[in-house]
Amino acid sequence: MMEKKKLEGHAAVLLANTIFGLGVPVTKLLLDDWVSPMAYMATRCIGAAVIFWLISLFMPRERVERRDLMVIMGGGLLGFVVSQTLTAWALNFTSPVYFSLIATLTPVATMVCAALLIGERLTGRGVTGVAIGVGGALLMVLTGWQGGSGSNDLMGIGLALLSLLTWALYLIVTRSVSAKYSAVTQMKWVFLVSTVAVLPFSWGDLQGATLYSGGWQWSGVLEMAFIVVFATVAGFFAIPFAMRHLRATTVSIYTNLQPIVASLVAIGLEQDVLTWDKPVALALVLLSAYIVTTASK
Repeated sequence: MMEKKKLEGHAAVLLANTIFGLGVPVTKLLLDDWVSPMAYMATRCIGAAVIFWLISLFMPRERVERRDLMVIMGGGLLGFVVSQTLTAWALNFTSPVYFSLIATLTPVATMVCAALLIGERLTGRGVTGVAIGVGGALLMVLTGWQGGSGSNDLMGIGLALLSLLTWALYLIVTRSVSAKYSAVTQMKWVFLVSTVAVLPFSWGDLQGATLYSGGWQWSGVLEMAFIVVFATVAGFFAIPFAMRHLRATTVSIYTNLQPIVASLVAIGLEQDVLTWDKPVALALVLLSAYIVTTASK
């Protein structure tokens, strides 16, 4: 039974990071043509909050202890609003190549933070597994290296580091409540508080967005629907579900799938070409997840 739950956890986090990877090119299209970064964030928050609260109406009601509610909402602000906003700012200052390089360090940051904050034991096998996953992602990024071309790469790299650190802390901070409450219960509060936090700073951007004016088109609506329904609701539903059965370090390993998936999508759109490093990188990341999981037994 326990092995089945772990397999479900792996499937959930694999699905989430595949969706997040698919969301990269879609987000780029939206930001280029339809919405500003703040209007984009506000739409995700509002849309996800509405969907999760509607779903919760058809589920058994869970009573959330006040202390746990603070953890859920605080963790949600950290893992969604702060981390995602820092990501947008980082990409505004530096190139996707530099950002991808920094993002590969997420499992390392998570492993170290988990050891320091919750006493998650470091083992030689676990460290080796994390190193293999990071190496796989770095292999693909460095093979396609074309140098930095951002307006302020140092600023962008600094923001990228803060983004991955906040995501790592989110995985660790919410680990305990993920084991107690359903993903829907957690996410309805996460996106409610995220909406309250983001809306005052994005109201003007929402009113001025092309997507919400007479110039809207179905292509923009479908792109935003994908981001809200899949890259936000489905993705952020899957993460706490996986956290019920997997260690924070194991969940973070799959973050390295995102640039690989984004690259494979670009190949499908004829924006990139298939080279030897991409399937090798994918295999190394999956091997990494297996090693870290078995190391925790």
